[in-house]
Parts: sequence; C-alpha cells; structure tokens
Amino acid sequence: MDAKDILGLPKTAHPLTQEKKSRPPKESQRKPDGISREVYALIGDEKITWQWLPFTNSARKDDLQLYHWVRVVNGAPPSGDYSFAKYNKSVDVIKYTDEEYEKYLTDPVWTKEETDQLFDLCQQFDLRFIVIADRFPSSRTVEELKDRYYSVSRHILIARAASPADVSGHPLVKEPYKVTQEKERKRALSMVLSQTKHQERKDAEVLAEAKRIAESRARMVARSARELELPVTFNAGRENDERGTLRMLRVYLRTYALDQMIVAASSSAGLRTIKRVEQSLQELGVNLKPRVPTKAVCSEHLELRKEILTLLNLQKELQYKEADGSSYRDSTYETPGTPKDRTFVPDSMMFGGNVLRERVGKRDQKRKGPGRVSEAPSSPAQSKRPRKLKATDL
Repeated sequence: MDAKDILGLPKTAHPLTQEKKSRPPKESQRKPDGISREVYALIGDEKITWQWLPFTNSARKDDLQLYHWVRVVNGAPPSGDYSFAKYNKSVDVIKYTDEEYEKYLTDPVWTKEETDQLFDLCQQFDLRFIVIADRFPSSRTVEELKDRYYSVSRHILIARAASPADVSGHPLVKEPYKVTQEKERKRALSMVLSQTKHQERKDAEVLAEAKRIAESRARMVARSARELELPVTFNAGRENDERGTLRMLRVYLRTYALDQMIVAASSSAGLRTIKRVEQSLQELGVNLKPRVPTKAVCSEHLELRKEILTLLNLQKELQYKEADGSSYRDSTYETPGTPKDRTFVPDSMMFGGNVLRERVGKRDQKRKGPGRVSEAPSSPAQSKRPRKLKATDL
C-alpha cells in the first residue's frame, strides 16, 4: 500500500523522461599560441598586444621622452597624457619683491639671503622641511625654518589684501604657526614614544582608576536624582504631565523642589502664620523665592524662614502670658479697711471650689501664730461685690 492507495488515486505509470533537447554545437575557436587558457577566457575575442612605446610626462618641463610597455587593444595604442601625471602635486610658494621685503619682512634674526634660500628650497622640495633643514646652508632647526616661512607668507598676504578681513579666513592667517606649541607637541610625543612597558602599565592603571571614579560619580548623581525626583503634577490648561527633577546636586532649580522644602519647613504652622512669615520677608526686603537658588542660598533662605516662624511663635506666647498676668492683676486686690496681711480673693479666681480659700486661710494662720484660726465666713459664690469684714472677724 502506498500513498495513492490511501488517497484513493488511480495508479498510473511514471511518465517517461523527456529526452534532453539537443543544443546547437558551439563553434570551436582555436586558442592562439603563447596564451594560456585562463587568459584567453578573460580577453575573449579582443586582440591585445603589449608594445614598447615612447611617452612624455606633462609634469616635466624639459619635454623628456621615455619608453614603457603599453597595452594595445586591437592595434590602437592609448592616447592622452601620462597616467601618473595627475599625481604630481606642487605647492604654490608665495614670492615677494625686494620692496616688499624691505617694507614688511625685515627681521634682525634673518638676513635677506637666508630668506631667499629658504623660499627657493621650499619651492624645490615642496615644503618638506626635514629635507629643507638638511639642505639649508646655516644651522637652523626645523621649527625656526617653519616659523620664518609661515610668518613671511602671512605678512605678504595681509599686505597685498585690500583689507585684513579679505584674508581673515586664509589658513595661514586664521591659524598662525606657533613655535612654542610645536616644540611642546614634539616633546610630549617624544615622552610618549620613550616610555617603558612599566610606565605604560602605570598610565593604563591611572586611566582605568579615573574611569572607575567617573562612572562611580555618574551613578551617584543618577541615584541622587532619583531620590530627589518630584511627583507628577498636572497642568490644568494643557493637561500634560510635568515632572520636576533636581538634575544637579549643587543647584536647586526654582520649581516645585523649593516649594516643597518651604512647606516642609513650615508644616506645623497655619496659613495665617505662613502669610505673616511672607509679610515679614517682604518687610525685610527678601524675595519669597531666591533669585539665584543655589544650595547655600536655599539653605539660608529656609533658615531665615524658620527663625521668623520661631519669632512669631515667641511673640504669640508672650501675648498669652501678658494676657494671663493682666487678668490675674485685675481680679486680685485689697478690700478697704482690712489689714494689709489679708487679701480678698473672689470666687471667680478659685480653682476647684474652696481650694484657694483654704490656702489663703492657712497662710493667715501662719502669720498670726499657732492656735489662732481665722473665723471669717466664706464669701458667697458669684457675689458681685465683696462683703466688708467686721471687727469680730479679726
């Protein structure tokens, strides 16, 4: 049983394989003698030959004629300029006249003959100052030769320009050559190239430690920013979420952060007290929010608010104490015709019934001596006018 029996398909014999269509035979092409099969397959039917032909170079000024092997295709030699003439690049060296030299280029360190020789060598060797220093007749360093050449060229450009602004963008004018900087660069390069393996390892360790410190500080800044991140506030006009975040540890932005710190500092006070604090700040000529909200300024501003709040609380307590003292003085006074050692205390000043009256009686007993108890009757409760004491009460 096969797949056709399972699917219920009729069994048919396999179709005979069709015979391959015969292709027309290729015309046999005979490979020329002296050429390999690979090379002949690449060149095809072209007839390529190599010929020894003369040529001239446009980069030369003497019309010198030389010979070289040239690839000739189908008997036609290549035409045009020498293929390597385009790589002949020359430098345009500025030339000066005797009058310009006397007017702009005189230098006590350099003579005119030395300057002329320098510019001739620069033209001949295309500003290759290592070669120029080797060929220069007098003992001059490479930095001295460069400085003289670039300074002369810069002065000539400025002198020939209609205004200095016309040549301000020229590289020789925009970035003048600096001898000290060049010497420092070479000295630093020499130090790097002369380092030992031990010094290189030490430098690598220092760089790795500096990288580790920088990454640690970056993580600390990110963690502090997350800790100081403020809750989301909603803008009723735009209905967009705004998140105020302190992104710098040493600067407090004038956003909700300072407001939250102010609210936290005055959380125990009421709205009237907070308004009085702000009024006191205005009287002192202090802004409600610092204009330069650095960490130090914000801390001093909050400290001032706390001191003003403490002062207002003390003033409030003082007013309470003064009110209590004045009410006590108004309610305690001496009765006319009574001895100075007896003091009348009205019922309104008694605390807890007769407790204060008993204390006054005990104090009178101590003054009169032992065995003498005052027989003065108690004053009626809620009497508007104190009763006069009689002689028998003494």
